[in-house]
Order: sequence, then structure tokens, then C-alpha cells
Amino acid sequence: MTLSKKDNAVSYSSKPLLADFPAFFRVSEEVVAVVGGGEEALNKARLVAQTSARLRIIAQEVEAHLQDFILSHNAEHIAQPFAPDQLDGAKLVFIATGDEAQDRVIAASAKAKKIPVNVVDRPALCDFLTPAIVNRAPIAIAIGSEGTGPVLTQLLRAQLEASFSPRLGDLAHFAQSWRPRIEKTLPKGLARRNFWRSFFSGNVARALENGDHDAASKAANALVEQPHAASGYVWLVGAGPGAEDLLTLRAHRLLMEADIIVHDALVPEAVVAMGRRDAERIAVGKRKGCHSKSQDQINQLLVSLGKAGKQVVRLKSGDPLVFGRAGEEIAALRSANIGYEIVPGITSALAAAADMELPLTLRGVASSLVFTTGHDMDGEVLPGWAKLAISGATIAVYMGGSVAASVAERLILAGLHEDTAVAVIENASRRNKRMFHGTLKDLPALQQRDDLSGPVMVVIGDAVAGAAIDKAEALLNNSVSIAA
Repeated sequence: MTLSKKDNAVSYSSKPLLADFPAFFRVSEEVVAVVGGGEEALNKARLVAQTSARLRIIAQEVEAHLQDFILSHNAEHIAQPFAPDQLDGAKLVFIATGDEAQDRVIAASAKAKKIPVNVVDRPALCDFLTPAIVNRAPIAIAIGSEGTGPVLTQLLRAQLEASFSPRLGDLAHFAQSWRPRIEKTLPKGLARRNFWRSFFSGNVARALENGDHDAASKAANALVEQPHAASGYVWLVGAGPGAEDLLTLRAHRLLMEADIIVHDALVPEAVVAMGRRDAERIAVGKRKGCHSKSQDQINQLLVSLGKAGKQVVRLKSGDPLVFGRAGEEIAALRSANIGYEIVPGITSALAAAADMELPLTLRGVASSLVFTTGHDMDGEVLPGWAKLAISGATIAVYMGGSVAASVAERLILAGLHEDTAVAVIENASRRNKRMFHGTLKDLPALQQRDDLSGPVMVVIGDAVAGAAIDKAEALLNNSVSIAA
């Protein structure tokens, strides 16, 4: 089908068109003026301070916070009523007086001097608009909405901030220093593309992420010598207690970079789905009484994927180092000489305490905190943490639902008062969470509840009395009775 010029015009006009052309002003060592002495002027001054421009504040009087900013940033301050010659030499002007009539006068003065102007909250007077900025200098991402949705642009900025390493700018600078050598050493085409792809996503980037420039240089040299070699890497990542928005920014970013996601059963699908759409997902779920893979098999899987050059996220519920058996996986990776890194997550005890507004430590009541599992109460010897509970520590018992009666009985026999406060949280941090309160003598009721199917956290100690028990159900109710 052939389109006429008229048809083409109609076709093009049907596309959404931008009213603002996105561009970057070069302001290094140039004067950028901000006219105004209040909070909005301070906001614009902070924005300019992210650049290497020379900041000039024009205001006869300034509020205290702006005055502090001027002093701390060594900015020029013209403490006089506005006059047009105060704009001389400026590359850009921001106007934030808050007075519409004055804004118009100052904007007209700037335009008469052919200086682009931005007037806060008056888009009709603006020559340019300020976007939401993700700053990883020299990398910058600007998000604009033509003034229609500033809150939306800030939300988008927050999402992008989470997607990029805080050291992305360091990586860009480092790449620039290597560019002359690469242009001389590697031919254009596939070899050079493979080098830069590995440079920006492999050992070089990881070394800079950790602030190790020497290791980054060694990794870059290795890439030059073997530009096609792919090195595998494994991140042991804490997925947190279950809520997607409790994932750390680093964990989220790594999920977007991984070739393969090896995840446990307790990690919700919504969290696993935050990875790259084309990433391979391998479930190695380990629930009580139902293990799809043994720990040895998981160790071998991680090693084989690393040796195959894959970028792997081993996604664990909570924190990898808290009852996550990460130590065994670390030992296997270390023995096989596979690079790895640990990314902490929010462990379930902290999420459970937050749900119930429960102070895990409380001045004058509990100054120590113990994370443990109830399963070591099955033996004849009372574990050390039980003695800490008796001395006043707060005890967070992971996977304690099935041994609640044993835990309660043995702690009471050891001397902990039966009226010691207890909190029970199922599915901590998730929408379907349930919370219960009671005392140590009520705890055996937990094993008689067949309505609890999610992971359960038990918290014991005097500090629990400070929890928001009005949000929780009674652990011992009419439908559950304990024989005397």
C-alpha cells in the first residue's frame, strides 16, 4: 500500500506529540540565577546545586534554611530588591518570589536579555520546565510531563532510582577512561560490543559497586585479554518477609539483571515476578515436609550455573543469613571459585514486630534480642537462649508453630513466668497477615489451630506487652481450649 503525502501527514498527526522538546542545558561554570527568598527558591537552589553551575540567589530577604544553604554552598547572594542588571551573565533564571505581578516583571526582564526562564507554578511564563531527575552524574535521566503530572513524574523517578546503582556514574567515568585503549585494542563490531556488555554488567561493574577500583581495573584487563569469556556470578538475595515493597532497592535491581532466578517456596510469586521477564526461574522450594530439592542439590545447581557463566539470583525468604542455610551455599561457591555476593533482606521477626507495633527492645525492660527456631527445644538439654528469655531478653522464634507447646512447657518449667506476654504473627508483612496476643501459658493453643497455614513467628518477652494488642486476636479463645 502506498501512502500519499496527505495520508502521511494524517498518519503522523495521529501520533501523540510533545509540547516540550527534551534537552539538556550546558551550565558548567555558568551562572544560574534563582530569584526569591523562600522555600520554593530553596528547592530550585538545591536542583541547581546538583550541577557545576555557579549559583546566584537574588532576594533582599531570605528565610533561614535558604540562608544556611547559601553559606554551605558558597553561593553568590545579592541581598537587594530586584533589578534587571542582576541577571547579567546568567545562563538560566528560576523565579520563585510567590508574587504573580513580580514574577511577570522579572520574567519579562529575563526574556528581554534572551535568558531562558522558569517561573514556579506559572507554566505560561516558562521557557523551560524542570523535570524530575535521576542523578547518576554524568548519567542523568529526566522525566517530564509538560507540567500536567508532577506527582506522577516523582513516582516514576522513585521507580527509576530503585533500578540503577548509586555508583552508576562512577562506572560511566571508569568506562570513559578505558575507551581510548579499547578503541586501539579491540576491532569494531562484535568483539567491542561484547567487551562493553561484559564491562557494564559483569565483574567490572560489581567491583565498582563495592568501591574497589583496583579490582575493577584487574577485571577490565581480563576482559581485554579474553573479551568473549563470560564469568558467572551468584547473588544470595534476601526477598524479605513477603511484601513486594519491602524488597531492598539493590535486590530489585539485581532481579532485573539476573539471567536465572533460583527461588524458595516461601518467596511469593509477586516478588519472583519482579525479575526480568525473560529470566529463567527455577523453584527449589523447601517447605516443612516438602523439599523439591535437597540442600546439596541446590549447592550443586548454583555451582553449575556459575560455571556456565550465568548471572544468578538465589532468592531466599527473609534474610539469607538468618536461618537461610546461606553458609552452605557460600562454602560451595567459594570451593568452586564462583564469584558471589550477599544482599541482606528484612528478616521475618522485624516485619512481624512492625505489623504488631511491637518493640523488640524496650528501655528498662528488654535490652537484648534473640532470633532462634523452636526445633532445638526438642532435645533434653535446655538451649542457651532459653536462659536468656528468663533473664529478660525478647525471643523471636522462627517456625515455632509446630513446637509451641514444647516451647511454652519447657520455658515455664525453667522459671519463665506463665503470664509473660506472647505475640504470634502469621504471614508477616503480607495482606493476609493475622496477629494474635496472649501469654506463655496460652501458647500451646497455637498447635491446636488448623486455620494457620502460612509461616508463623512467635515473639516472647516482657517487651511484647507494649504491642498494639487491640489489632490482634486473642490466642486463646472460646473455640480453642487447653486441658488443665
